[in-house]
Amino acid sequence: MESINRRDALKKLALLGGSALLLPTFALPTVGQDRANTFKLVIKNGQVYTQGQMKQVFVGITQDNKIQLSEAPLQGKKEIDATGKVVSPGFVDILADNAANPEYTYRIFEKYKLADGLSTVLQMHGGAASPANFHTKFDTLPHYVNYGVGVFVMLLRLRYADLNMRYKATEKGLEEGGLGVCHSIEYQPTPYPELLEYAKLSKKYDRPLFLHLRYSAESTELEGVKEAIKLAQDTGARVHIDHLHSTGGTYNMTKALELIQEANLLGTDVTTCVYPYSYWATYLISKRFDPGWQERFKITYSDLTIVGTGERLTEGTFNAYRNRAGLLVAVPEGTMQMDKTINIALQHDFCMIGSDGGIESEPIANNHPRGAGCFATAVRHGIDIGMSMEKILSKITTLPARLMRGAMDTRNDIADGKIADITIFDPKTIKGKASVKLPNQFSDGIEAVIINGEIVFQDNKIIASKGLPIKY
Repeated sequence: MESINRRDALKKLALLGGSALLLPTFALPTVGQDRANTFKLVIKNGQVYTQGQMKQVFVGITQDNKIQLSEAPLQGKKEIDATGKVVSPGFVDILADNAANPEYTYRIFEKYKLADGLSTVLQMHGGAASPANFHTKFDTLPHYVNYGVGVFVMLLRLRYADLNMRYKATEKGLEEGGLGVCHSIEYQPTPYPELLEYAKLSKKYDRPLFLHLRYSAESTELEGVKEAIKLAQDTGARVHIDHLHSTGGTYNMTKALELIQEANLLGTDVTTCVYPYSYWATYLISKRFDPGWQERFKITYSDLTIVGTGERLTEGTFNAYRNRAGLLVAVPEGTMQMDKTINIALQHDFCMIGSDGGIESEPIANNHPRGAGCFATAVRHGIDIGMSMEKILSKITTLPARLMRGAMDTRNDIADGKIADITIFDPKTIKGKASVKLPNQFSDGIEAVIINGEIVFQDNKIIASKGLPIKY
């Protein structure tokens, strides 16, 4: 074979002319016109949360709605200048609640979620008795956000008296693509052997078991935490404890977290979530207000406020409204001390954010303000208590997506090849505005939301419906 040195090679290339030297440019980092046309949107100059770190990189969105990152400048048909802004994976709510006539209220519900920076909204506190029926009905409709449901055990238990029918219906729901098994055993007390069967099904299908715990009183709340841990230990299921600060850790948060951490170190998989408010709200008809509630929660009638109207209850109105379905009341701010509950929980990697809420009517909803402002409030609160931006964002993006692994593996990280669900916000101005008196308010500081590669929210306005179903 004829050998060729560097000088001879250069001579031969020179004879071929300049066109030969231009052939390889498609592979170089510098973006040429052909490559620029592959990006329908470019986000530049922002602080990007990517794979657990904050970096200043360019984010390109391809024609097939996938993410491509570059340290070199990118060009696209559209550009967003994110100078001074944070570019995050789209926020994920694992504990959304749209239980009240969702076929009539879901657009209102999703509207306020989107304006709070959410790209994906999963109903895992309740969900649907039949995920297949849910998706048959809702997958043909337009959606502002990505959406999905778990198997709602409370409804199945009301529908079927026979235990085997309950178990079969729960398994059918998982086979239909349900994202997990969801149950609230404070509201619907359930024997442990029955809970064990739901946990076994969760393990069989590798879906999380979401639990609103059995107890909320100071003297018993830790027993509920221990029960959830025992379910995980006895079955190997992944167990998620709903809103630990309001049910399970209100009075004994440090100990509750220690129990979870110790169990996880021994090989169980228990996670939890909180919402960044110092007060809870629930339906007046619920078992939480059974006799003894004043002693359990150390409050009285006048401490209860009807959400959306601001009406304070008296003993007379409490008794008059007690059996009215769907009436939500809130306890006073400070009922759950933030520094002794939420702030401690957020330091743990097994704790994330979940709203346990949703706005379901206009102009003034009877819903906790967390339904409209939970995630902007969470970011603001994290900043205010000195958490790193990386830690804050993990709790509303990558940790929830990891919990729902298998259904969200292609989403919720800003990384090459991932589907482009992105939220851009101003860290200086982001905050939730919703209040008990006026829950129906968009959050401040949400600059833009991109869902499935398309800008759907910008300049405080909804401009498109691009949400898709999330299911197995």
